[in-house]
Amino acid sequence: MRVLVIEDDPRMRELLLQGLQEEGHAVAEAMDGETGLQVALAYSFDLIVLDLMLPRLDGIEVARRLRRDRRQTPILMLTARDQTRDVVLGLDSGADDYLAKPFSFDVFFARVRAVSRRGPIAQPVRLKVGDLELDTGAREVWRGGQATPLSRTEYSLLELLMRRAGAVVPREIILDTVWGFGAEVEANTLDAFVRLLRQKIEPPGTRRILRTVRGVGYTLREEDA
Repeated sequence: MRVLVIEDDPRMRELLLQGLQEEGHAVAEAMDGETGLQVALAYSFDLIVLDLMLPRLDGIEVARRLRRDRRQTPILMLTARDQTRDVVLGLDSGADDYLAKPFSFDVFFARVRAVSRRGPIAQPVRLKVGDLELDTGAREVWRGGQATPLSRTEYSLLELLMRRAGAVVPREIILDTVWGFGAEVEANTLDAFVRLLRQKIEPPGTRRILRTVRGVGYTLREEDA
């Protein structure tokens, strides 16, 4: 799994990262709530481990903003505060589970497995940009009503761009999201997949929709009027 750990205590963060990596997970980290929120919005994760008491933006507000932005990644909230009202507040803010410090790492990993099994809350499965449509449930793509078969990597790339349609998605974010954190991918590999994808979703007679922003990344949007 791809896991984001948002924890300001250096020792606790190091222990969490080490333990998750030893379990075979790809882990990203953030040391405050504001940075953690930015990372969570920019990348795709399977689980967010979120401390409640954070500088700049607390865990409650991070969870609320993620849910308000319709990001449904499972959240496991960690805190030293275990009063009933704190647990209720954490869960009501959007957390899927709540673990009070100090805790056994056996219990932590059991909670990680339990939360990750639930998967994200159901989201709208139909994405559309102009006459380009993508069904995330069936993993099918159409352009102008015509089915457009894609490889797994092409599909993942297109879904990322369609979920952020109109925005420029930096190359680094694309590489980490499509190929995974820490994957060693040549820069020209991404360019090659973009060319293949463009050939499939921009057949002759259709408008240009996939654009290159030189030195930055790629964006998907309708042709300007």
